[in-house]
Order: sequence, then C-alpha cells, then structure tokens
Amino acid sequence: MSPSFAIVIPAGPGDRAWEALLPQLADVRVREVVLVLAQFEDDAVDQPPANVTVVRSIAGRARQLNAGASRTDADWLWFLHADSRIVASTLDALHRFVEADATAIGYFDLRFLHDGPRLMFLNTLGAHVRSRLLGLPFGDQGLLMPRRVYDAIGGFDENLGAGEDHAAIWAARALDIPLRALRAPVYTSARKYAQRGWWATTCEHVRATAEQARRFSRQGQPS
Repeated sequence: MSPSFAIVIPAGPGDRAWEALLPQLADVRVREVVLVLAQFEDDAVDQPPANVTVVRSIAGRARQLNAGASRTDADWLWFLHADSRIVASTLDALHRFVEADATAIGYFDLRFLHDGPRLMFLNTLGAHVRSRLLGLPFGDQGLLMPRRVYDAIGGFDENLGAGEDHAAIWAARALDIPLRALRAPVYTSARKYAQRGWWATTCEHVRATAEQARRFSRQGQPS
C-alpha cells in the first residue's frame, strides 16, 4: 500500500494568502490538507474544498505547524507556507519522494514570484547555496518528511520566537537524518522585500540565519 501524506499550511493572523494556494491543491493525491488558522482570527473559509480541514491554533508558526501535524494521521507530512505556489513538477517530485518512503527530509528549490525587486535572483541563488551546499533548507522550501522523522526530531520548537524550521533542520542533522533536494520549485512571495527594502531585508535574513546557526548547532552538544 502506498504511504499516505497530508499537507499542513499555517496561516498567521490576517494572512489570506492561502486563498490562492488551496485551488492549486485541489487535485493533489493527498489524504488531507490541514489549514491552520490563528485561534482568535475572524477569518472564515467559505466552502473549503472537500479535502481541506480547517483547524484553529494559538498563533505562532511552530504551534500551528504542530497543531496541523497532530490533526492528521497521514504517514507523510508536507509543511507548506500559505504564500507558497506550486507547479506540476513540484507535485511530480513530491509523489516520487513519498513513494520511495525514505527516512529523510525532502525540500524544494526556492523561487520567488514577480512581486518583488529585480535583485531577487540573488536571493534565489543564496537559497540554493544555503540548502544545497550548506545543508540548511528552510520552511519556505516546503519541508516534506515522514511522520517517523517528524516524531524523531520532536516536531517544531514552540519556545522559539522565530527559526523553528531552522532548528528542526539542525535537530535532523544531529540525528543523521538525510536531507534530499527534490530538484523542483516551490514559489513564494517577495513582497516583503519590496515593502521593507531589498538590502535591509536581505541583510536581516543573513544576520538572523547566522545567529540561529550558531545557536542551534550547539544544541545537543556536550557543554
């Protein structure tokens, strides 16, 4: 029997980006799409697709990711950001990886939508280097893992204010869980770079990544 998988989509307060994502998932061979909305949001989902389950959670990406994972009993979990967008090759690569049923974490190649500055090609290159060469894929690359891996790493750390995806990758590395590039794209919005400025936003991401890497890489090491 083929392993089952579910898609978990956390949406922060006021975030309606999932409205454009859900139609892209309507024909996916998936047990369940779990849309996790912030608990006290007034957002309503008008007639969600048949394969979509809407749950509420205390706001916070780690909490919402874990709440979505606990809602489904699927063998595999695909954690997808609300502003992600996919194409046919994304789904082809996903199904091949799930059918292989390896004990590993898969991730996609990050691409940006055309809603940001022209220099976003540099961020695409940076994400490629960070994930392929440094072994640090992030949540906006659509982390895909069997439930046994999710359980082994302890899910996502709800005590972190940010970087729960980064911490999860370090936890996997500490357990020698392989990371697999699925060599297909997941697209994400670049609007925050347009709103906050490309240089300032890029520098902030680099700084946060370096600081988190120093902190998370020490976890589990003897003092």
